[in-house]
Amino acid sequence: MLVSTVALAAAPTVQKPKKTSAKAAQQSARMRSWHTPTPNKAPPVDEEGRPKLALYSLNTNDRVEMAARSDHGGFSARDLDRAAHVLRDSRNGCEHPMDPRLLDLAYRIQTYFHAQELRIVSAYRAPRRHRKSNHGLGRALDMIVPGASDEEVAKFARELGFVGIGVYPASGFVHVDVRSRSYFWVDRSGPGRRNRERGILGDLAARSDSQAVTRGERPSPPFAPFGDVDAWLRTRPSQAAPATPDEDDDEETMENGNGSPDGAEF
Repeated sequence: MLVSTVALAAAPTVQKPKKTSAKAAQQSARMRSWHTPTPNKAPPVDEEGRPKLALYSLNTNDRVEMAARSDHGGFSARDLDRAAHVLRDSRNGCEHPMDPRLLDLAYRIQTYFHAQELRIVSAYRAPRRHRKSNHGLGRALDMIVPGASDEEVAKFARELGFVGIGVYPASGFVHVDVRSRSYFWVDRSGPGRRNRERGILGDLAARSDSQAVTRGERPSPPFAPFGDVDAWLRTRPSQAAPATPDEDDDEETMENGNGSPDGAEF
């Protein structure tokens, strides 16, 4: 009996090779399709030939095209309302005004890459209790630019100044938000996993803000829609908002499935 026990203990453990799950393969195929431009589809333009901002929600399949007032963006109050509907919280249908500067930056990203549209993974998300996120303030987008890699998008967006830029390689999107001081990060946690954010390029973040100031740009205070919104847009404040040390990055994006199109477990 003792001999049998020893022999059993000494027997080598045979490990079965790990196989990629069907769900992981499906998610990988989904990510490739999100980054692939639609064949034979040109970017939308207005009557003067200027590109329009085109936003497509991967969660709801809603789409909006908006004419810009200049090469750097600028959208009417009516278009801000249309954008808020497309960028609503897909979990509960709640809508929230989106920061005009965020849409201006989205426009600059789209036109830089000559993209057909921006594919939105997540935009406004109704805040959870005791949680803070720029998504809950209408100041953040998780986006995909078809035809461009996420790292290419992040590299360009980091140059815009007063932005939060996060890259999520395992889930295949770039987070873009507006804030009073730039901050850049990478999060390699996979779908359904708790965030594992790592700050990067701190020197570049400071330099990006400094160069934006040299260009005459300032971060706008949070958008407060009241009264005549078109008038507010024409006289939009240009002074920097007060620094907010507890201004959070995208801590909600990857946890418990938030922001996942088609019910994928992000």
